[in-house]
Parts: sequence; structure tokens; C-alpha cells
Amino acid sequence: MRTQKLNKKQKGKGVGNDKEKSVQTTKPDRQTMIFPAVIVLLLAVCVAPLAAHLPLSHPHRKSTLLKMDEAALTINNELQSGIVVSWLSDHCYQCLFQPLGVVPAAQEPGLTNSTDVTVGTQHPLTLQVNGSQVNHELCRIHFHFGEHGNYSLWVRDVNDSVVNCSMVTDREPVNSYLPILVAFLVYAGLSILVAIGSAVMRLNVVRNLLFRLGNTVETERLINSELGSPNRTLESSSDSPIPPTATSSRLRSLDTFRGLSLVIMVFVNYGGGRYWFFRHESWNGLTVADLVFPWFVFIMGTSISLSVSGALHRGSSRRRLFGKVLWRSLQLFLIGVLVINPNYCQGPLSWDSLRIPGVLQRLGFTYLCVASLDLLVAKTRLDNIPTDAWWYSGRDFLLYWPAWICVIVMETLWLCLTFALPVPGCPTGYLGPGGIGDFGQYPNCTGGAAGFIDRWLLGSSHIYQNPSSRVLYQSRVPYDPEGVLGSISSVIMAFLGLQAGKIILHYKDLHSTIMTRFLMWGFALGIISAILTRCSKDQGFIPINKNLWSLSYVTTLSCFAFVALCLIYYAVDVKRWWSGAPFFYPGMNSILVYVGHEVFEEYFPFRWRMINSQSHGEHLAQNLVATSVWVLIAYMLYRKKIFWKI
Repeated sequence: MRTQKLNKKQKGKGVGNDKEKSVQTTKPDRQTMIFPAVIVLLLAVCVAPLAAHLPLSHPHRKSTLLKMDEAALTINNELQSGIVVSWLSDHCYQCLFQPLGVVPAAQEPGLTNSTDVTVGTQHPLTLQVNGSQVNHELCRIHFHFGEHGNYSLWVRDVNDSVVNCSMVTDREPVNSYLPILVAFLVYAGLSILVAIGSAVMRLNVVRNLLFRLGNTVETERLINSELGSPNRTLESSSDSPIPPTATSSRLRSLDTFRGLSLVIMVFVNYGGGRYWFFRHESWNGLTVADLVFPWFVFIMGTSISLSVSGALHRGSSRRRLFGKVLWRSLQLFLIGVLVINPNYCQGPLSWDSLRIPGVLQRLGFTYLCVASLDLLVAKTRLDNIPTDAWWYSGRDFLLYWPAWICVIVMETLWLCLTFALPVPGCPTGYLGPGGIGDFGQYPNCTGGAAGFIDRWLLGSSHIYQNPSSRVLYQSRVPYDPEGVLGSISSVIMAFLGLQAGKIILHYKDLHSTIMTRFLMWGFALGIISAILTRCSKDQGFIPINKNLWSLSYVTTLSCFAFVALCLIYYAVDVKRWWSGAPFFYPGMNSILVYVGHEVFEEYFPFRWRMINSQSHGEHLAQNLVATSVWVLIAYMLYRKKIFWKI
């Protein structure tokens, strides 16, 4: 938000026929009347946050070059004293008001001094008007500006004791959510066409016609090449998008869930159309971008359970399997540090500013911990468990109590370090963003103990320099959301996914029992989350926070994961209503897609020069095309049976 100009305007010019949002305040009593903004979102995508009603033309007003998520605001002062206008976002919890603009007093009655500024449009704002000479509040107004709209704030004297503040819309904002609706309709249309095409291809008439045509071509090829008779059954099964029965023991729902998480992760990493809800939350709370990485960790734990059980059943030794786990974890860590290097422009070995934590690094550590725990407690055979034992009904949980004790100890360690570790200059147990949060009392305490441990162990230059709290909360110190302390929480997340795998193993082919247990776990974790957060965003005992990977964040996302896996399992593996496409294909090549999308991010067709870089529509189109290309690549690799495993 920036001040752009200072000029004079005639008193009351151009505001006589506008609908206004006004606040009148009595000066001596400093009373404030706040009118909340009304934000209507139809279908969550098709209506922009329109904050005013009737347009007004200002032919003599100089147009302002606005960036994405910005609106132009003219502050008009008719008072005989100067004013200072400050702003505060509704999304910024316990923050200080930030200066927006200063408007000098009108030089004489009938004249107006004005200043042009830009304001953010992502969230509703509270504007506070204070006197510049005597710092007391004159009025306050709550408003949600629309993107690229033009607005005027008029500050007038009603009488000697009352100040009136009113907001006027000079130009209506654009509908910045319309591209999402268009994209949804396009993809929905393509899905319908594919479904219709698949239904047509299953018709006997069409299949017989294609078979005859294919058989004629095949016969001519065989005659010319003097080969034997073709095996049409084998060829037909190899072309089917669903694997043949011999290989159908692999649960498609797991790969579908993994692929769904990965596709959303790629989309938000590419920018998500620059919409705020496709970016990570500034601090407490959840957005779409905050869902996918924990889900990926969760489904990794589920896969560990199934793969370890299968390997032990085939006779592999635990020592040999641990060697493979150790090697794979090391590979993930090295790929994350050396290949996916945010400082690649300075060379792959820029040690002075190399970020040590990262997504693959955390996946490697989590995989090592959870797979090692499972190797310690996993059963070689599951068909020799006594059915008359008192614990039989809870065998998927009670058989692995040593691993659960280890997990509880790890979570206890997280709680002790988070809430009891002394951090210099910060209150013990601090969970805030620092900066201007908490009324600016702890500007250098971002993340509390988690940030302190990372800076102490790794150094400030080797962790993430631009945390999501930097923009809104104006955090001053580096903070890494994939830091050391949060890795403990990711182990808990993966272990809960491991529990989902144990349910699948112990209740194989008992679909209703599996889904019931999934829902029971989801319900229990949801209750824990409600208690920890007190059903609030910022005022719970432990708020949901992706940057900290807080305990409530783990329980909430695990709750969502159990419910989502239950629904996908029912649709894909039980009823077979859905083959899992297109998410199934990237789920089968997850490491390749993730590494590839990071390495080739700046290359065509994943990125190109835009005509208007301040358009949500162009960014959304670019990010959707890039994500779709990776889905197509994964599909082609699947058809060629190329899978990158480490």
C-alpha cells in the first residue's frame, strides 16, 4: 500500500448520487460505529468480493496502475485539521494498525485535500482515521475492497462534534473468481466427454466394429511378416486403463489418493493462479495448499505398512529391508538438498546459502523413522493370530503397542520442546508469528522454539528466508516450515497413515469393516482437534498451524485423510465406480513427477511470458496447463510401464 499523490478537489464533488458506507463519530466521546462488510460467494468461485453497489464516474481522476489483489482508494479530507489513515487486515490476528496515508487539512472551507493509495483486496480491512495533530481516533470503517476497483473515503464534519466517514465506489471491481468458474466448466466438460466416450466404447456394437477393423489390419500385418496368429485377448488387456486381474491386488485407491495430493501440490507450487486460498496460510488456519503435503505423508505411511508386510511375507529379512529403507531415505534427502535447490542460479553447491530442510528431506526422515518402527513390530504372518484372545477385536492397534509407545514419546518430546524450551527474548511456549503480531511485542520470535532450534542447529542462512508470515505479519527473521521440530509431527502423521495400512491388512476384503474403522479414526481425531483448537482459528490451546506442524494440525489433517481415503476406497476399490483416473497415474510415479515439476518449473510449457502478469486468469491458465502436462507425462509413462522407484 503506497501513497501516490496529493491534490485539491471541490467539496462534495461527484458524490451526490452515490450509495455510501458511512460512519459518524462524536469527537469528544470517540465513539465508533463499525459496519461489517458483506461477502457473498456463490458456488465458492463465481462471485467476486463486491464491496459497493453503484458505480460512479470520475472523469478527472487519474487512473492508478494496480497490481493483482489491489484496489485504488482516494482519501478525501474536508476537515480543517490533518488526518492519518491506518489499516488492519481481518486476517491478521492481534496485529498493530499499519500506516496507509496522511492527508493535510483543507486550506479553506469548500476545498478538499486528497491522497491516492492502494489497498489489498484479499481480506476485509478496517480503516482507522486519526487526527494528525492530536492523536485520537475520529472514525473507523470496516470494508472489503474488490480487485481493481476504485473507491473514495470521504471524511467530513457533520457538526462541531460529529465526524462522518463514508466509502464510495467510483469504479466497480473485476470478478477475479470468474476464471476459476471457467476452468471448472472446462475440466468438467472434458470429464463428461471422456465418460461418454468410455461408455460408447463399451457398447458391443462399437467393440465388435473396432475388433473387426483391428483384426483386418492385424491379419494383413501377420501375412506380410509371416508371423503366427495374434493373441487378441492379451493385446486388449494391455490397453485397458485398469490393470488385469492378476495384478489387481494393489489398491488403486492408495495410488489415487497419493496422486490427488500430488496434483494439487504441483498446482499450488506453480502458483495456484495467485489466489490466496491456493497459497499457504500466513500463520494459523488452513488453505487448500496446507492440505496436500500432510496427505502425501499420510499415504506414504499407509504404503509402508503394506510394502513391509508383503516383503516379510515373501521371506525378506528385516536387516535387508532396513538397509533398503536407509538407502532410500538417504536418496530422498540428497535429491532434496542437491537437485531441488532454490539457489540453483548460484550453482548446485552454494553452501553459503543452501537451504538444508525441505520437502524431500522431511519425507526421507519421516520414511526412515516410520519404516524402521514398522520393521520392529510388523508381523510376518497375519493368519496365525488367535481369534479367541481378548484383544483380537483391536488387533490392528494393540499388536503394535511398542511402536505406539515410541510415537507417544516423540510427541511428548515435541510438546516439551515447544512449550518448555527457553527462547532468548521470547515468552516460553510462544506459538506466534512475530513481526507485528501479538501487538508487536515479540517481533523476532517467529515460530518460538521451532524457529529457535532451526536457527541454532542449521544457521539462519540455511533455512527458508521467506516464510508465509513475512507479508501479512511482517516477520523479520527466517523461518523454515520444514524445520527440525516439525519433522517429529510429520512422523506422527505418517504413523497414523501406517495405522490405516494395518486396518487394510488385518481386515482384508472386509470392506465395511475397513471403512467403519477409517471413519472411527477420523471421528476420534476430529474430537481431539476440536478440543485442542476449542473450535477456533486463533484462540485454542494449540491452533492449527502448518508452519509449526502443530499437534492440532496433524490430528485435523489426519481426520480429513481418513475420511477422504474411506470415500476414495469405496468408490475405486469397493464399488469400482471410478478407475482413479487421472490422479492414479501421477500417483504411480510420484517421485518423478515431484522432482520433475521442481527442476523444470521455469521451462516451457510449464511457464511462458504472459501478456498481463497481473491477471489471475493468465496465471490460473498457466498453472493448470503446467499441472495437466505433468498428469499427461505420468499417463504416458504408465502406458510405457516406466516407473521411477528409489
